[in-house]
Amino acid sequence: MDSKAVMELIRSRRSVRKYSDRPVDDEMVDQILEAGRWAPSGQNNQTWRFVVVREAELKARVADFTKYAVIIKSAPVIIPVFIHKPSMYSPVKDYQSVGACLQNMLLMAHGLGLGAVWLGEILKNADGVRQALALSEDFELMAVMAMGWPASGKEKGSRKPMDELILKR
Repeated sequence: MDSKAVMELIRSRRSVRKYSDRPVDDEMVDQILEAGRWAPSGQNNQTWRFVVVREAELKARVADFTKYAVIIKSAPVIIPVFIHKPSMYSPVKDYQSVGACLQNMLLMAHGLGLGAVWLGEILKNADGVRQALALSEDFELMAVMAMGWPASGKEKGSRKPMDELILKR
């Protein structure tokens, strides 16, 4: 495996919020879900669960729960990601593993040439989203991933210098 290619994938990924009308095929969505499935989890409990939404009406119902409705409505595909509460054994570890799942999915989407964004502001209305998707209280919304073919060019990114991030060496 080429570590430089992996690092380039990580460094070049950006949150994409505007999409073209070009559809995203099922095979690509399946590859993204597969990447999420292979995230690490404590005791290999794999608490993440996915809902794939393409229908405009259902996307609009989900969009009603966030100030970023335009992103959800314009994305060809959204994937609300839930944690399955009965499968949890350690809340901190389990929530962290869903974050790893989402990161895997974002990296795979980028590797496929798609743009994606992890939407978290919608969590303030997590129960409403869960109900709109007709899911039981066993599922807690962790994020909504919106994705599609990017409508514009490359976004710029920056990071803090490493010496600001390392507490001790």
